[in-house]
Amino acid sequence: MMRDLVLISLLLLIQLVCAFFFVGQTLMTYLDIQHSPISWELHEFLEVGAALGLVFGAVLGGIVLRRSMRRQKRAEEQLRQVSGAFMELMQARFADWGLTSAERDVALFAIKGLSTQEIASLRGTAGGTVKAQTNAIYRKAGVTGRSQLLSLFIEDLMDEEMLPGLAGAATDDRDVDAVMQAAG
Repeated sequence: MMRDLVLISLLLLIQLVCAFFFVGQTLMTYLDIQHSPISWELHEFLEVGAALGLVFGAVLGGIVLRRSMRRQKRAEEQLRQVSGAFMELMQARFADWGLTSAERDVALFAIKGLSTQEIASLRGTAGGTVKAQTNAIYRKAGVTGRSQLLSLFIEDLMDEEMLPGLAGAATDDRDVDAVMQAAG
C-alpha cells in the first residue's frame, strides 16, 4: 500500500514538472514575459525530456491502474468466497441447532441487524411471534442474545480454515518493479 502511494506521488510529480515546462513556456510567450534566452540545443533537450517524462508518467499511470483493477478484482473474489463461506457456515449451524424454516429466516434477519418489528414486517407476522422465534433460536444455539449469536459465526469465520483461498493473496508487483528498474 505504501509502495502504491509512493508510485502515485512520483507519477504526479513527474507529470506536474513536465506540464509546468510546457505550460510555463506558453504562458511566458502569451504574456510577453522576457526571459533570458537559452540555446536551441538545451531547449530541444528540455522539450524531449519533458515529453519523455509525460510518456513515462502515462505508462506508470497505466501500470498503477492495472494493478489497482487486479487488486479490486481479487478483493471482490475474496469477498464472494467469504460471503459463501459465511452462508454455508450459517446453514450448517442452523441445521445443527434444528431450526425450523421460519426460525432460519428470523435468525438470518437478526444476524443482518434488523429489529424485531422490521423482521415481523418483512415476514408478515406479529412482533410477538418474532420474539418467540428469536427466543427459540437463542435457546437452541445456547446463547442469550443477538450479539452472542453473531459472535458464534464471527469466531468460526476468524478460523483460517474457514477462509479458503485467502492465505495466498499476496500482491504481484513484478510489472511495477520492472518499470522502476528500467527507469533507474
